[in-house]
Order: sequence, then C-alpha cells, then structure tokens
Amino acid sequence: MAVKFFGQFLIEKGAVTRTALLQAIDLQEKTNLKFGEMVIEMGLMTTVDAARIHLAQRSEDLHFGDMAVKLSIITEEQVQQVLTRQRNSHLYIGEALVKVGALSEQELEKYLEEFKQDQQAYISEKIEIPAGVPHQPIWEMVADLTYKMLTRVAGISFRPGPCTIIKKLPCRPIIAEMGFSGSISARYLLSVSESTRNLVAKAILDEDSVENESVEVLDDSVKEFINIVCGNIAAKAAQLGHSIDIAPPEMRADSNTGIDVPQDHTGLMFPIYLSDGEVFELTIFVPQN
Repeated sequence: MAVKFFGQFLIEKGAVTRTALLQAIDLQEKTNLKFGEMVIEMGLMTTVDAARIHLAQRSEDLHFGDMAVKLSIITEEQVQQVLTRQRNSHLYIGEALVKVGALSEQELEKYLEEFKQDQQAYISEKIEIPAGVPHQPIWEMVADLTYKMLTRVAGISFRPGPCTIIKKLPCRPIIAEMGFSGSISARYLLSVSESTRNLVAKAILDEDSVENESVEVLDDSVKEFINIVCGNIAAKAAQLGHSIDIAPPEMRADSNTGIDVPQDHTGLMFPIYLSDGEVFELTIFVPQN
C-alpha cells in the first residue's frame, strides 16, 4: 500500500478512466475557487490587493482572509461571507466524477469506503514526532509551516505522510539545506524532483512557465522558498520562547549519492505526496543532546 489520492485509487481499481478523471478535475478546478479568487469574483478586492496579500503571507503565518483583514482590505464579516460561499459551492472529486457521468452515486459510496480502508494507515489528524526526539513541539511547528507555505506560496496540493526516523537521506535530484543555530540547532533539508522544483520556481518568480530559466535561477527559487519557510519558523519559535538563527540556504552537491544522518543526530523525514505521484521530502537532522 502507499499514500494515494482518491482519483489515483479509482484508476488503479479500474473504476474510472484517466480521461474521465481529468474531466472531473477540470470541473472541480472551475468550481472550487481559492479564497483569493472567490473574493475577487465577489467584487470585494482587486487582483492588486490579492497580490499584496500573497506577498505579505510570505513573512507572516496568516490565512489569506486574516491577512486581508489585517491590511484593512476587507472586513471580518466579508471574510465569513466568502467562507460561507466557498463551503456551499465546494465540489469534491467524487461528486465531480458523478457529474461527468464516470460514476453512479452508489459506486461512489462503495469506492469511498474502500478508499478509506485502503488509506487508514496513512491518515493522521496531526503531525506526530517519534518518541524520544528532543523539542518535539518545535519540529511539529517546522513541518506545519512547511506544509502551509507549500499551499500558500507555491499553491501545491498534497497529502503529508507520517514522520519517520531515517539513518540516511536517499539520493534525490535536488536537495536544498539550511542550518539552524541558537537555542535550537538542526539542519533543514528539502528534497525535490525537477518537476516539483519547477512548480516552486513558477510560484516564486510569478511566471506561467520556467522552461527558459537557467538551472541556477530554478535552484535559487527553491532556496528562496526555504528562506521564506525558515524565516517564518524563526519568528514562530521566538513566540514560543526559543531563539533560532538561520544560515543562508545552499544546494547539496552530494544529493545524487544520498546523505548520511550525522552521528549524534536523529533524522526526521516528512514525506509530502503530490497528486501526480511526485514526492517532496522535508528532512530535519536533529542533535540528540
């Protein structure tokens, strides 16, 4: 078994075709507007306002609506209006498959139950750090902020896998790293494939395509993403009473050979599964003392 999305599960079962799934995803994307898209459609802010909010979110851990209120662009009441409209219009992928005629209501109910059983081992309501690792709340916060920034900054949909302890980080095409020092020390590593690096680059550079960008620019985009995430981590740690200093991020030259967890450290890996089968990996090397 492995972490799967419902559409992937259905294709593997032979319940729907890839063409039908793509039709359902297209319908879902047209229906399920993000908060920023919805609030613009409702005429409550402009695209310029939305861009200002997205930029502010890079340096402070706030939802889009909360940041919009903080910047006095919309009111709390208007936030609730948008959230209500989002909830009332939300279309799940199973419902979309029914609408495009790929599944019946009865089939959907049956496969949802099978999917729930198949994925039970991977479902977790919260981030859980293995017992015995020091400063567990800090590493929970680090993973949580990484997940949030993947959504808010990079716009990437994913499912987080459970945290595991590793002895060696497997070889990967691209691994970026940043060091933590101060009252909490560690190494923060983000592993990505070329395609996921390009997704991050498109978001950081605000471009529809990065096909003509150099490898250096693409790698710098990943480093900038880590800068954003770890800047937020340092700010949140300060609120918790810990001082974290962050070093400039760097690309690991030994990513294609794998990286051993240093002696006297614990390696925490947080797999991040994308709907297209690609995997992000957040890894933290935590000193044992």
